Amino acid sequence: MKIAVSVWEGRVSPVFDTASRLLVLDMDGTGEASRFEVFLDEQTCSRKCSRIQVLGVDILICGAISRYFQGILTSSGIRVIPWVCGVASEVVTAYMDGTLSQPKYLMPGCRPREDDAGTTGNDSLK
Repeated sequence: MKIAVSVWEGRVSPVFDTASRLLVLDMDGTGEASRFEVFLDEQTCSRKCSRIQVLGVDILICGAISRYFQGILTSSGIRVIPWVCGVASEVVTAYMDGTLSQPKYLMPGCRPREDDAGTTGNDSLK
């Protein structure tokens, strides 16, 4: 399984649509097998989505994201966990521990949209 986190200065990027970097973690049955960071220089949503697909990403953890972009990613089989904030490495650990639903990882002033229901709950994280 590959998990990607949009990053900016070591934290989850506040707006995915304009994010230029992804931290990609390749997970195996025992934990993290590898990690690397990629630069996203694609200028359109469809090209950025294609790039993420080519990377083999299964789950994308991000901050704010437009409904349009989230729809493209979701329809291409990528699970999106939006409205997340914090230090990227801590967010990944929280995801793996099933604690990403803690309020400290929810962007200030945000609450999950109705169509995001369950995307940050512990039972849906693994």
